[in-house]
Amino acid sequence: MTLALSVELVATIALVVGVAGAVNGVAGFGFAVVGTMVLAATLDPAAAVAFMIVPMFAVNVALVGDLTREELYTCGTRFAPLLVAALLGTVAGMALLDRLPEAPVRVSLGLVSLGFVATVQRAVPRPDLSAASSGGTAETPLVMAAVGVVSGVLFGATNVGVQLVAYVRGFDLSHGLFVGVVALVFVGINGLRIAAAGALGFYPDAAFALASVAATVPAVGGVAVGKRLRDRVSERLRRGTVLGLLTVIGVRLVLGGAGVL
Repeated sequence: MTLALSVELVATIALVVGVAGAVNGVAGFGFAVVGTMVLAATLDPAAAVAFMIVPMFAVNVALVGDLTREELYTCGTRFAPLLVAALLGTVAGMALLDRLPEAPVRVSLGLVSLGFVATVQRAVPRPDLSAASSGGTAETPLVMAAVGVVSGVLFGATNVGVQLVAYVRGFDLSHGLFVGVVALVFVGINGLRIAAAGALGFYPDAAFALASVAATVPAVGGVAVGKRLRDRVSERLRRGTVLGLLTVIGVRLVLGGAGVL
């Protein structure tokens, strides 16, 4: 896993992370997916996944700040099994990422990107899988743990956590509380991932680590800009633009990993 930093590459990364933040601010989702997949299309995929961990942590910390202390305690207690299991699964996913050759990782990221599009698109009817979590056995510690482990493995290896988002969406939460809960889960996961990335050697040198930390500035700035633009762009246009971009990126990653491009 290497990333030879140059002035041009630093500028490109800052632009990609800033745009990903703006996309998240406008559409309400997509920071990790857009940022990781764009970087993985041109860089070593494992390096792209590792590089995005710190910016993702910073973006979610900003979102968690919208929760009150009471909400933090209540949600932290309610979703503790999900968080703990996701933490364990994430470490396993990161360890798996470091053992795979570049081509399969690139193809896997492409498939995950296309799967993300298929999950959140609204043009073609699809089963509402998140509805299964609206009470009943879906909120038991065992179910939360199972969802957390599987989701954590995928998130640790790809930075894509749509399955966790879909699961939490099924609970009866207000929009603001939903965003805060998702951010809370990802703050915990990404906090652990930063330590795990260092222990697993995902940061090859100080320059790489410092560049990842510095990328938090355009990331948080991009989110702020996106929030200001949200009311000026129709929902259909912003979703179509994000999903179209992810489709192109996903196809390119799959073809590139397969040796077609």
